[in-house]
Amino acid sequence: MVGRMSTRRGGGMGGRLILALILAVIAIAGYFLGTRNEYNPITDENQRISLSVEEEIALGLQSAPQMAAEFGGLDPDENLQASIDEIGQRIVQASEAQDTEYPFDFHVLADTQTVNAFALPGGQIFITRALLNHMDTEGEVAGVLGHEIGHVVGRHSAEQIAKSQLIEGLAGAAGVGLYDPQNPQSASAAQMAMLVGSMINMKYGREDELQSDRLGVEFLAEAGYDPRAMLRVMEILAQAGGGARQPEFMSTHPDPGNRIEEIEQEIERVFPNGVPDGLQSMLPQHVEMMIAA
Repeated sequence: MVGRMSTRRGGGMGGRLILALILAVIAIAGYFLGTRNEYNPITDENQRISLSVEEEIALGLQSAPQMAAEFGGLDPDENLQASIDEIGQRIVQASEAQDTEYPFDFHVLADTQTVNAFALPGGQIFITRALLNHMDTEGEVAGVLGHEIGHVVGRHSAEQIAKSQLIEGLAGAAGVGLYDPQNPQSASAAQMAMLVGSMINMKYGREDELQSDRLGVEFLAEAGYDPRAMLRVMEILAQAGGGARQPEFMSTHPDPGNRIEEIEQEIERVFPNGVPDGLQSMLPQHVEMMIAA
């Protein structure tokens, strides 16, 4: 009886391992067959991408209304909307972003509680009123928008979509292989495999954030803004993180303290002789009044 049960368990484990291997092969094959290797001249790297630029744009436009609704819709102040879009377009027109096909649009969300900003695939960029209310200068606003422009031109969303499908497939395969219904303790191992998968996705996301910071420094300087304003943005995020409600930035972004060091290094690389005088940092008075309202 014991021998039969052991044989049955061993056969079950062997079957699960074979199934897990098949699922892993399917995930890997799907990743390489369903994506293509494309060179990104702005980031100077090759990326595995599953979406075309046109598909990114369509996805972003389709998703924009729903995303705005989750943050209370667009801010009703049309003058503020126009001013933020003007800042964003200034950065686009002065940087390599203008050479892309993305139709950039910049929006202010009505949410006054959630400190956040994000970019959808294809150039739809959002910043919450809550984050704007923490800002004192146009350079700080430009720092946030420049960072989000970096996400778009870096094609981070398209790259993450392809990567997440691969990681989820491999994590699922690992969960199948590790789980043994006859051994309840194996459930924790399967859960750990899924957790590792999610952590890998988080790591990729954080690397994208740092790359967007570096691109933001370049874009701000090219548009005539003082890139040191991005350091102030990191301070704002760190201060906001000390409250009862953690800013959404903090859930997927690296620690602001770590980002400050990266930004400082990039500023030094762009301006080895120091940041020149005359770069813009202050808000025009009418924009400052609207943000403070």
